[in-house]
Amino acid sequence: MTRNILAIVIGVVIGAVVNMGLVNVGPSVIPPPGGADVTDMETLKASMKLFEPKHFIFPFLAHALGTLVGAIVAVKIAVSNKLACALLVGLVFLTGGITMVYLVGGPMWFIVADLVVAYIPMAYLGAKITGVKNS
Repeated sequence: MTRNILAIVIGVVIGAVVNMGLVNVGPSVIPPPGGADVTDMETLKASMKLFEPKHFIFPFLAHALGTLVGAIVAVKIAVSNKLACALLVGLVFLTGGITMVYLVGGPMWFIVADLVVAYIPMAYLGAKITGVKNS
C-alpha cells in the first residue's frame, strides 16, 4: 500500500512538472493576445475575453499530457491496483482543473473539453498504454 501511495504522489509531482513546463513554454510558441496580462490569476481572469481558441492549445496540452505522464509514472511504480492508481492521479489533476475553472474561467467550449477529455480519459489512456487490464 505504501508503494502505491508513493506511486500516486510521484505521478502527480512528475505530471505537474510536465504541466508547468508546457504552461511556461506555451506563451513563447503562441504569444498571449495584445493587452492581456497573464502575470497573476486576477489579471488573467480579466484578460480572458481577449483570448482566441489558439491560446487554449497549450493549456489543454499541459493538462492532458501532464495527466497522461503522471498516470504512466504511477502505473510503473505501483505494485497493485495499477488502474486505480492511474485514475487517482487523474482525479487529482481533475480537481486542479475544476479549481482553475473556478479561479480563472474561460470559454464554455474549453471548460467542457478540458474537464471532460484532459483528465480521467488521459489517466485511463496512460494505464492502457502501459498494458494495464481493466480488472
